[in-house]
Amino acid sequence: MNTLRNVLENGRLVVVTGSGGVGKTTMSAALGAYAASQYNRRVLVLTVDPARRLADALGLESFGNAVVEIESSALVRNGVPPAGRMFAAMIDTKASWDELITRCAPNADVRDKVLSNKLYRNLTERFVNSHDYIAMERLFEAQQSNDYDLVIVDTPPSRNALDVLDAPRRMKEFFASRLLKLLTSQAQSRLFSLAAKPFFLVADRILGARFLSDITEFFTLFRTMEDGFVKRANEVEAVLKQHDTSFMVVTSLESAPLHEAEFLIDALRQRGFLLNTVIANRVTPQELVSQAQAALNKLEASIQDPSFVQAVVKSTEAVEPTAGQISRVVSTIARKSAEAVRKGEAERSTLEALRKRSAGSQAELCICAISGAEIARATALVALGESVHPA
Repeated sequence: MNTLRNVLENGRLVVVTGSGGVGKTTMSAALGAYAASQYNRRVLVLTVDPARRLADALGLESFGNAVVEIESSALVRNGVPPAGRMFAAMIDTKASWDELITRCAPNADVRDKVLSNKLYRNLTERFVNSHDYIAMERLFEAQQSNDYDLVIVDTPPSRNALDVLDAPRRMKEFFASRLLKLLTSQAQSRLFSLAAKPFFLVADRILGARFLSDITEFFTLFRTMEDGFVKRANEVEAVLKQHDTSFMVVTSLESAPLHEAEFLIDALRQRGFLLNTVIANRVTPQELVSQAQAALNKLEASIQDPSFVQAVVKSTEAVEPTAGQISRVVSTIARKSAEAVRKGEAERSTLEALRKRSAGSQAELCICAISGAEIARATALVALGESVHPA
């Protein structure tokens, strides 16, 4: 089993998965920033839709489909310049689909007709599954490029994160489907076209001008690109199972994200993907739990000490509180400390269960502690990536 540090130093492709809201995008950027800072590597982070503050932290005024290099000065940590270089790009679904159609179209005429088709524009702009396939397309292009040594891909969050990884297979199934063959064969049949003409006229009045005509034209044109799409889908599937491709699951310790993470761990193993790392994010540091426990023990002992009460009274600057007021203050402090201890113990139990699940898939469990630092600069991302450590 490779450690996370070994993957960042020697790996070629890292695919980051997990449910939404667990800090997956920030973690992808942090690991990329750390790798570029620590190792002599050209690191590209492909992300889905970074928050504005993350783009600001990377020093990016415009964050789009084009790859942008992060200024090396932004990655300086503790006065030490970065050993490598960092690049970033957001996966722009529409722009990426346009590039894909341009490459796969058999000629310029087909390309122009597809790009101008209304159904094509709706599919690429509004449907989530189109994001899934494009994420895999961009992943493949970056991995095949000689411009980068390490590519970290932040996959789109969805109800089932595996939709992204299954996109190439689904694309091949679509081209082999009876539905596509039916639509395109009917479009090519003059008899069908004549018989259906009245239906098309009525449907167009209800659904909008040329709605069904756009559907027929789109699928007929799309089928002419079958060879290019199927070939690329096979290539993407092969890349996902290469020895230098690693998968990572990011989760928090809340019930819903944790359940999704456990599902992903098992599903990735079943599909034959190399799951290398599971990162539990926003974990309460155990040293804080220990400090809270020590403080609680000391407080409970102090309550029984008359000198403690006298010290509390003295600290109020001659305004003598009642015994009830002192009791309420002390009880509140004790309750908060006890809650922190209980939370820490519950997290420790959850982490142990997650460790066993990870070990069953030969993955390293790492943790990233809760941090109050605002991710306002790339150096904060480097520090965040550096803080990720084995559980």
